[in-house]
Amino acid sequence: MKIPQFGSQVAIRDSTASDGLRATGSDRAWRDAPAGLWRTRATATLALIALAGGCATSNLHLVQSPDAVTIGSDSAQPAVTYRLRPPPGSGLVIESGGYFHPLTTPRGVVVTDFAPSDHPHHRGVFLGWVEMHGVRDADFWGWGEHAPIKGRRVVNRSIHPTRSVSGRSFEAINDWQADDTVMIEEKLTATFLPRRDFYVLDLSYELTPKSDILLSRWAFSGFCLRTRKEGAIEYFSPEGIVTLPNPSHLKAETDWPDAPWYACTVRLSDGVTIGVAVINHPANPPTLWHNHREVRMINPCIVAPGAVRLKSGEPLKLRYRVVTFDGPPPTRQLTRLALEWKGT
Repeated sequence: MKIPQFGSQVAIRDSTASDGLRATGSDRAWRDAPAGLWRTRATATLALIALAGGCATSNLHLVQSPDAVTIGSDSAQPAVTYRLRPPPGSGLVIESGGYFHPLTTPRGVVVTDFAPSDHPHHRGVFLGWVEMHGVRDADFWGWGEHAPIKGRRVVNRSIHPTRSVSGRSFEAINDWQADDTVMIEEKLTATFLPRRDFYVLDLSYELTPKSDILLSRWAFSGFCLRTRKEGAIEYFSPEGIVTLPNPSHLKAETDWPDAPWYACTVRLSDGVTIGVAVINHPANPPTLWHNHREVRMINPCIVAPGAVRLKSGEPLKLRYRVVTFDGPPPTRQLTRLALEWKGT
């Protein structure tokens, strides 16, 4: 496997600041507003951020090793790490790389979990489906109850840094392999944007199947963020605290309704509160959310409304925005970020 080297650490001096603009409009406005309108506003906001000069993270570096890509500053631990392969002795029950962990809040507190005892296949921020059928059957999620996980792994083929106006960005090319067969070629573009009061990680996936593939209907799987399992947890949507019951992993109809975003906060044993949100993109396929308090996951699931069929050579494009923060959820800013994300 050839991994292009980024060379020595390269610092960028782009200053970023939190967006002081307040969110306006409702969930319907987010869905129905013309994309061009929000694209214009997003561009203007980014320009204002650059002019404001309030630096959230200076000397931001993107560094690549044979096993991982890290993004962070000189004075702190990496804000986010993208793993090309699992570390030795990790306890992960599958062989796949292509996931993010650890992911931190602006204060440097890790918000993701990896190979926890209750679900040793969970791996920070990751993508996979629990049941795929094509020239081979495969479970790239890692459950292993309804399709094989042995020999099913996401293998990195190349990494390239890409240009970003106000953050650091890279492109990863991965093969979803079932034994010696490549079922899907993945192109991931990841961009890390440090704001004053929160971190933003933008993820754009382009998945090109090498043959026709059926993604079976399930209440869970797809894009997932797994949080730490300690302390009290609460979930939020643009409407406030979510009081819906936990969904059942066997009943897709129990998943939560689609929304621009869902977030959760975790109050740790030392009294510190951290949080993370996942923002959906309206161009993604129809989605229900398998957000489970006990399992500690945020999971916008495109196979919960129904099975998804992928045609050979026709890419499936998925886009998600992950936001980490300290303290209570910044509701207005999350809705603003969702409007901005809609315009990308």
